[in-house]
Amino acid sequence: MNERPTDLDIVRVNALLADGAPETGADAQLSWRVVYQREVSSTMDVARALAERGEPAGAVAVADEQTAGRGRLGRSWVSAAGGNLYFTVLLRPTLAGLRQLAMIAPLAVVEGIGDVTGLHAEIKWPNDVQLDGLKCCGVLIDADVRGDAPALALVGIGLNVNVDPAQTPELSGIATCLRVALGRSVEREAVLAAVLGRLAELLALVERGESARPRWRARLNTLGRAVRVRIGAEIETGVVVDVAEDGSLELERADGSRILIAAGEVTLRA
Repeated sequence: MNERPTDLDIVRVNALLADGAPETGADAQLSWRVVYQREVSSTMDVARALAERGEPAGAVAVADEQTAGRGRLGRSWVSAAGGNLYFTVLLRPTLAGLRQLAMIAPLAVVEGIGDVTGLHAEIKWPNDVQLDGLKCCGVLIDADVRGDAPALALVGIGLNVNVDPAQTPELSGIATCLRVALGRSVEREAVLAAVLGRLAELLALVERGESARPRWRARLNTLGRAVRVRIGAEIETGVVVDVAEDGSLELERADGSRILIAAGEVTLRA
């Protein structure tokens, strides 16, 4: 009989969060409260329930396994038991914070990965995280806006840490994990604490009136690349020349015209 994967050590996570990381700075004031369950349908569902009960910003729903994990564009997210990180962060951002959240969330992941492992992860627009061109993390953001102000934002993150997705046939050749990229196992607790630390620091940066765009842009592997972008039923092709301040993709078509794309699914072309 196979030995059950080790459960996430939440005591260790809380200790790391209490200690903090020097890189996150003294102004990262968000207080994290980790809510851990071994198995859930989706951490997004758990975080939504917490929000509806009036839980303040900083709650983090974490699970070792999801039976109905969700990805972008209505896709499912394969959530193997043990070894990876599946969590959703409950935030109640200002409008300025919400506008930059699609940049902040993947940036916190790539910088947190670097803090713990030294690996240089990159962002494939808009918010997939890749190592050596293979996806290791997906980010899903669900926000409620009431009137002119955001009521809440849920940031769902699925990060492949120690379970090699290549063991799943449909993911072979398109996904990877930190253990494969690094050549050794990685402490999940340290990665979770580092990502949350970076997220707090970036949110504080935005609340000071600064922009996360320069740091986010520096990690994009889509700039200068020929791409195919699916926008609903429409397809646009061209070369990515830049990203706007709000994170929109600036695409130059073959005829020289340019278009700003706020959301879509990008395929890198040879």
